[in-house]
Amino acid sequence: MYTLVWTAGFTRTAGKFLKQHPELREKFAAILHDLERDPFQPYLRYHHLRGKLEGVQAISITSSYRLTLTILIANKEIILLDVGSHDAVYR
Repeated sequence: MYTLVWTAGFTRTAGKFLKQHPELREKFAAILHDLERDPFQPYLRYHHLRGKLEGVQAISITSSYRLTLTILIANKEIILLDVGSHDAVYR
């Protein structure tokens, strides 16, 4: 089991995201729960980012929305960084 670490920026962005997309509230909560249990589940489409986001990973919420994060395996922590559209989180 991993521990989710909500950064201040992620908390603020997640609140705005869920206000704009209330239909994704249940899916978002389920994904966070599954992420906590095992971030490497195939359906999450976990992948490493390159370029200016080197060292950051992402998972898919839907085909249009992503969640960026960093996993610290030694501490079993997942630091949540950003959530939003594909273009917004990869800026």
